[in-house]
Amino acid sequence: MRPAVRDIEGVMAVMPMANINTDAIIPSVWLRTATADMGKGLFGGYRYDGQGREQPDFVLNRGPYRHARILLADENFGCGSSREAAVWALTGFGIGCVLAPSFADIFYENAFRNGLVAAIIDGETYRRLRDSASADPAGPAPTCRVDLATATVTGPDGVSRPFTIPASRAQALMRGDDEIAMTMAHLPAIEAHYERMRAASPWLFPAALQRSNAS
Repeated sequence: MRPAVRDIEGVMAVMPMANINTDAIIPSVWLRTATADMGKGLFGGYRYDGQGREQPDFVLNRGPYRHARILLADENFGCGSSREAAVWALTGFGIGCVLAPSFADIFYENAFRNGLVAAIIDGETYRRLRDSASADPAGPAPTCRVDLATATVTGPDGVSRPFTIPASRAQALMRGDDEIAMTMAHLPAIEAHYERMRAASPWLFPAALQRSNAS
């Protein structure tokens, strides 16, 4: 089990780039030890210069965006290698939801397995959220609310728009179920299946066969 997630609300950071790959999300240099701070390494190639100093213009190095809870990105987020550490870096930083028009398949599955909401939005919603977030650069940081129960995102402009998420994934997140808990929910059906198999094909179950011979 993991903490249940029903909604995520907070500062929204915008990275208006398509095809952000997993090496950009967590560069391999941050994967050399088992104790590396994945959150600190998030977007390390963008956040730091060659001497490890912060790049002041990068969004996650600026003021309230250091505590961003939601990330808005363009198409095909999480492409490239299958490294699960890309999700660990996002959650380690504090990101609870990534909004994008599309995700790479393996990243998408890794996200849900690690409690990160990967919410698919259409192109119009992406543009509206991006534009409303940058409408007043001198104003407060844009905030956003993602509601899993209604599958809606309320942007900085106050307008709620739908996003797409598999119902089973949303329900598991709201219950706090991990992959094991999702499997165990089907335990009665699994046990019933094995009982049918044991009765129909006892030779597949050596222990049962041995007991039968002993009697």
